Amino acid sequence: MKPMGPLPAEFAAQAGMLTIAGTAAVDWAVETPAFVYDVGIVAARVGRFRAAFPDVDLHYAIKANPLPALLARVAPLVDGLDVASGGELETALAVKPAAAISFAGPGKRDAELIGAIRSGATLNVESEGEAERALRLGDELGVAPRLAVRVNPDIELRGSGMKMGGRPSPFGVDAVRAAALVRRMVAAGADWRGFHIYAGSQALDADAIVETQAATLALAARLAEEAGAVPPLVNLGGGFGVPYFSGDVPLDVERVGAALAEALAGRAAVLREARFAIELGRWLVAEAGVYLTRIVDRKQSQGETFLVTDGGLNHQLAASGNFGTVVRRNYPLALARDVGGAAAEDVSVVGPLCTPLDRLGDRVGLPHAEPGDVIAVFLAGAYGASASPAGFLGHPAAVEIVAG
Repeated sequence: MKPMGPLPAEFAAQAGMLTIAGTAAVDWAVETPAFVYDVGIVAARVGRFRAAFPDVDLHYAIKANPLPALLARVAPLVDGLDVASGGELETALAVKPAAAISFAGPGKRDAELIGAIRSGATLNVESEGEAERALRLGDELGVAPRLAVRVNPDIELRGSGMKMGGRPSPFGVDAVRAAALVRRMVAAGADWRGFHIYAGSQALDADAIVETQAATLALAARLAEEAGAVPPLVNLGGGFGVPYFSGDVPLDVERVGAALAEALAGRAAVLREARFAIELGRWLVAEAGVYLTRIVDRKQSQGETFLVTDGGLNHQLAASGNFGTVVRRNYPLALARDVGGAAAEDVSVVGPLCTPLDRLGDRVGLPHAEPGDVIAVFLAGAYGASASPAGFLGHPAAVEIVAG
């Protein structure tokens, strides 16, 4: 038997029938496969953030989960939305004013730049070339573009699952060139909105995040001094992780918040009038989502038991271990009618796709299950449906339900 990750706190204390937002999981699973997102859990995460970071704005990175029905519930809870494409920009504009939206990502097409400039969203420029295109298009439109500089920092977030700083990168302008670009944009008449500095993601080590945030503040101060301009906003990035796998421990956000408050109190004079934001995606929504998939077959093969379900990596690529995971490990999952029940057998939970990669649980311990039973895969609220190859092999799309 191989270990699974820990169930999110909201579900770990349950026994017997799994409930999501107060309703039995089997009642949500009238049609499967299905994602169910509990907005109450998201709201609790926001509340915890506000208590830990009272003087810092909260932005939601909608790439974590851009479902319009969910976004409509999350948008009023946060101060800003961060998007990474023209499509996400349109989705965000439906629920938040343009002034509260920022657009990052390399390779923005001219049409995307025009859309952001016309709407009044902030463009986090990723290169000098992109900045020049935005300035030219702004001139043609007769609009001063709102531009921030995304910085490729000379630091990295230690222990992060995906490092985005301290190395050559397609993301952002190298720190040594960022101040010169700010001066160029200001001189050209742009509405400069500040810095976006992101060093890594999926970090569970509070001390590593504290260290990175302190270095990020120092970098922002140095760049502001070199540019001779006070940044209206410094986006400190995010990187807050969630415990997906066995041995993972939840991030101590209160420890991070206390350290950041101390660092902000002693920040350099050039940053005294700046606002600060933290951009979060998975930490807000991952644990709020549960993927429900029904067992359609139970089979034996050379001494191993397989539970074959109606959903798999086409909906939940990350849980199958095929989304940025080097070594495949098991997400937490459960038999929906007996969550917390004692393991009666070792089984592999596999999807319906004709590929050996389609495996949601690799030799995990579960209560005895039969066709018709529902398997719940947790931590499905981020990088689930929208990050998976839904069209692969032509299986039906998963239902997505916003609950609470």
